[in-house]
Amino acid sequence: MKYSYFNPTAIQFGEGQIKTIVNFISKDQKILVVYGGGSIKKNGVYDQVCTALEGYIWSEFSGVEPNPSVETLNKAVAIIKNEKIDFILAVGGGSVIDGCKYLAAAALYDGDGWDFLEGKVVEKALPMGAILTLPATGSESNANTVISKKATNEKKYFGSPLLYPKFAVLDSTVMSTLDDRQLANGLVDAFVHTCEQYLTYPNTSLLHDGYAQTILKGLHVLAQDWQNRKTPLWQENLMLLANQALNGFIGSGVPQDWATHMIGHEITAFYGLDHAQSLATVQPHLLRVMIEDKQEKLTQMGKEVFNMPHNYEMVIEAIEYMYQSIGVPTKLSAYKTDDKVIENITKALEGHGLTALGEKENITLDKVAEILTMSLKA
Repeated sequence: MKYSYFNPTAIQFGEGQIKTIVNFISKDQKILVVYGGGSIKKNGVYDQVCTALEGYIWSEFSGVEPNPSVETLNKAVAIIKNEKIDFILAVGGGSVIDGCKYLAAAALYDGDGWDFLEGKVVEKALPMGAILTLPATGSESNANTVISKKATNEKKYFGSPLLYPKFAVLDSTVMSTLDDRQLANGLVDAFVHTCEQYLTYPNTSLLHDGYAQTILKGLHVLAQDWQNRKTPLWQENLMLLANQALNGFIGSGVPQDWATHMIGHEITAFYGLDHAQSLATVQPHLLRVMIEDKQEKLTQMGKEVFNMPHNYEMVIEAIEYMYQSIGVPTKLSAYKTDDKVIENITKALEGHGLTALGEKENITLDKVAEILTMSLKA
């Protein structure tokens, strides 16, 4: 093993932690509070933020949509530049937090912020913090962001050590107003994130494998305990598990896949599926197509996560059943698409230079077509 691991985000976990944001923001900083559709005004989060920021100079920007678009975010960039904002406070789920990372980079850049999605290196960024309301992506304590461009049906990602939030507030009591779709998406999202860093080929790290298996096992327990999803204990566990699934550690020094995400991003860009929904329609079929490459880790996962030793094919069915049991379909045929799915997705991947996916870079466009064909079957 050989790796560097760095995560500077301070985690403020537990009930009532929103008030602690004042420990990280100076009163001489002008703050822009960024949120989505306004649910934070229904669950009490907005009021808590207002109370915490009493005596501060701050303004707000709302309307960041799921799968945040550069078109919406550039409106906020203009505000930040015009009002000389010093600090960005993201209040929401992964989409809002991802959007704020884009804002942090674009605000100090003279060109088009989409350049970062095309490979431009972030040289400087505004500081930001996050108050998490929807656990799923782990964006609150990692340095990556995924942004969409509506005009061209693109969904791309970039990252930089300069984009780690200074702090992340994880208070699971704010989850009380989330609906079943949001909770299920969060669970699936975290499960797939962990799989992308685990379901590859055997490595030598007992700690990384054990840690990933603990996260997967915990998420499986929550899926089995779905009837208690509205309880504080269930929601607290989802918030912590989703955070640890993608804070950078379990993927350090081990092979990683991410093909499910690359294909899923294109599905969302073209057909508007939620991020987790797109992942669930790809992953089981990708595992079947690549089953020989992943046989050893699937066997290990079966033993350690699902208590199904020596039956790696059944593990894929167990994953699929878990998603379906909480209301997330595993077939593209369950959603409104068109007869150009395979053409659209493979051409988009080719256009983005993503023609050799997976931990061994052997998931070709032909295999992508095979995966999508499976998913499109009723």
